[in-house]
Amino acid sequence: MSKDESASKTADTGQPFAFPEGFVWGSATSAFQIEGGVAEGGKSPSIWDTFCAEPGRIADGTSGDPACDHLNLYKQDVALMSELGLNAYRFSVAWTRIVPGGSGPANPAGLDFYDRLVDELLGAGIRPLPTLYHWDLPQVLEDQGGWLNRDTAHHFAAYAQIMAEHLGDRIDAWTTLNEPFVSANHGYVTGEHAPGRTSIIEGFSASHHLLLAHGLAAQSIRSVCDANVNITLNFTPAVPVTDSEADAKKTLHVHNLENLWYADPLDGLGYPDVTADHYGWDRSEILDGDMETIAQPIDVLGVNYYTRQRISTDSSYELPADTPRNSMGWEIHAPSFGQLLRDLRDRYSFSRYMITENGAPMPDEARADGHVVDDDRLAYIRDHLIEVHGAIQDGCPIEGYLVWSLFDNFEWAHGYVPRFGIIEVDYETQERRPKKSARWFSSVASSNEIAAGGPALA
Repeated sequence: MSKDESASKTADTGQPFAFPEGFVWGSATSAFQIEGGVAEGGKSPSIWDTFCAEPGRIADGTSGDPACDHLNLYKQDVALMSELGLNAYRFSVAWTRIVPGGSGPANPAGLDFYDRLVDELLGAGIRPLPTLYHWDLPQVLEDQGGWLNRDTAHHFAAYAQIMAEHLGDRIDAWTTLNEPFVSANHGYVTGEHAPGRTSIIEGFSASHHLLLAHGLAAQSIRSVCDANVNITLNFTPAVPVTDSEADAKKTLHVHNLENLWYADPLDGLGYPDVTADHYGWDRSEILDGDMETIAQPIDVLGVNYYTRQRISTDSSYELPADTPRNSMGWEIHAPSFGQLLRDLRDRYSFSRYMITENGAPMPDEARADGHVVDDDRLAYIRDHLIEVHGAIQDGCPIEGYLVWSLFDNFEWAHGYVPRFGIIEVDYETQERRPKKSARWFSSVASSNEIAAGGPALA
């Protein structure tokens, strides 16, 4: 079977797809995208507050305030998760709520919010899965160089220790970073994300300091509590459009930067030298002991997957008109997910994986009885879950699936137009309404399987 074909069954086999006992079913969000309250409770500005205030940076001119007002509505949000039968919730902690100065003492009001959120989750039987960094660097640290400054990695480790000391009695797994590729590439190379820099060499520097931050934070967490230490990476499989040498070479470097650059060092393989040399990175940021700090064992590798990318040296290339896509134009190709999971199993020594983000923005135009009938999103989640099931059957040690996202939310530079949520949010009233996909996902979580025949699609 080729890499371009599904390595597992389809939903039309008439057979149920049962997942292993104890499989984790949940959802994921991030602080800046849903919390709001960007100046409440002693919170200081992050690079995203600054970025949003710059004209032209955000497509619809909005910001992360009030977003979904989760800061004030977290109790009803946890109740919704409980109603849907989710048993895990991945959220991120806003560094600027905990350490407004970027370094130094903790802010009691910030700690109190996450105290209350964690206790609410545990009271509802939902496992809290906090991520310590989801792109919202304190602006005060950006003013000192941000991720180009090695000191930022040490400040992050100190912040991680504060969180582990404070919540270590209730948290059994910490994720250090979410998608460091996006932080480094979009923030420092393309400029489409905060802080909006545009230098590929700065991107390499940021990437190394992000990975160093992960390693130092892992040491800090393990020094004060007995918990799993994880990291979440995004993977976007790259395939060449043609068999030309030029397309193959470009695909190699894209693949190295977007799929191997972070996972390889974490597994002790170092950075892909051919790509570092190709772009002229002198590696001066790497000091003695850094790679060992980065490569210390992790407990679970979080995998984020949304789409694949077709690589061409022809600048006029466009996806064929009949290519299935989501509302942001990304190709929908579930078989690439299954192949990715098998490729990770074959290349690395990581012992456990969790799907920490997978989902799709869709138009959400169809309605029935006041609720979104999102058969397109439902089909996306179903087809990708079937790929997860097939990978597990083939020996991939995957222990859970977290859909992105629980809510429609602030989608970074795109503002509020793209809607990824399985729960609709009315941004005027803050009313939450589960979509059809949420009800279907709830049935899968409660039964631990995708039922035979699949859901009825309109």
